[in-house]
Amino acid sequence: MEKLINEFSVGLFFWQTVVFVLLLLLLRKFAWKPILNAVNEREQGIRDALDSAEKAKLEMQNLQADNEKLLQEARIEREAMMKDAREMKAKMITDAKEEAQAEASKTIVNAQATIEAEKKAAIAELKSTVAILSVEIAEKMLKSELSNKEKQLELVNSMLNDAKLN
Repeated sequence: MEKLINEFSVGLFFWQTVVFVLLLLLLRKFAWKPILNAVNEREQGIRDALDSAEKAKLEMQNLQADNEKLLQEARIEREAMMKDAREMKAKMITDAKEEAQAEASKTIVNAQATIEAEKKAAIAELKSTVAILSVEIAEKMLKSELSNKEKQLELVNSMLNDAKLN
């Protein structure tokens, strides 16, 4: 260090100071400004990216809210459709039951009418058969009774007695 103090030169010190100041000015103009500009641009870019990220986050929240709303509306619509389907199913079942009951009632009425008609036809046929048989029996009885004169008189008398009573 003593050697430096002994060999100190004012001219060299001056030129070194001038070169140092020139170097500082050159660095300021060509290095620090671009570096500071780059740092500022980088800082602005980071701020813009953060703002964009915040906007994207808000948009995502809005989209999620919209999706939830749409999902809720879809659920409500699905429930309404299911309710309508259940009501339609119940109505169809009720209508089918009513139609089946009406058809069964109609079939029963038709069957009863058929049975009644067949019953009347059977009774008419039975009456006709009974009448024919009665006439045949009466004919045979009359033949046997009219063959004898005593029986004829008895028959006439009994008929006259019956006629008087009625």
